[in-house]
Amino acid sequence: MEENRQQPKWEGKTSAELKGTAAEEVWPLLADFCNIYKWFQSLEISYHVEGVPGQPGLIRYCGHRDHGDHDEDDDKTSEPIKFSAKEKLLMIDPVRRCLSYEILDNNWGLKSYVATMQVLNLDGCQSRRGCKIEWSFVSDPIEGWRFGDYVSYLHSCLQSMAKKMEHATDAS
Repeated sequence: MEENRQQPKWEGKTSAELKGTAAEEVWPLLADFCNIYKWFQSLEISYHVEGVPGQPGLIRYCGHRDHGDHDEDDDKTSEPIKFSAKEKLLMIDPVRRCLSYEILDNNWGLKSYVATMQVLNLDGCQSRRGCKIEWSFVSDPIEGWRFGDYVSYLHSCLQSMAKKMEHATDAS
C-alpha cells in the first residue's frame, strides 16, 4: 500500500528597510495591488482581472517574459509571457498597513501559497526615520526550489522593491 505523506508547509519571512522614507509614503505604493510590476524586479506586467480595487477578492494577473540571450536593443515586448499567475487579495488593512494575498492559477510550480506584506515604522512611531517592509509566506514546497533558495530569492526581490520605492518617494 502506497503511503500518502504530505511534506510540511514552508513558512518564511524576509524584510527590507527603507532609510529616511516614512511608512505612510510606502504603503500606498504597496497597497496599489494591481500595479506590483512597478516595484517587483522580474514582473513586466500586472493588471486588474476582477473585483473592486482596494477590496478583498480583487484578482490581479502578473507575468514576465523569458528574455534568454537577447541583445539590449531587441524589442522584448514582442516575446510571449512565459511565467504567469493570478493572485487574489485576501485582506487589506490601511491602518496596520498590511495586506495578504494568495496565488491562484500559475504556471511555475506553486500549489498553495499565501503571503502577507506589511509596512512598519522602524522606530515604532510615525517619523521620517524610515520604515521596514516585511514579507511572510506559507506555501507547499515549490517544485524545483529548495526552501533556502526561495527565501533568498524573495529577499533579493524585496530589497529591489525597497530601492525602487525609496527612489519613487525621493522623486516626489
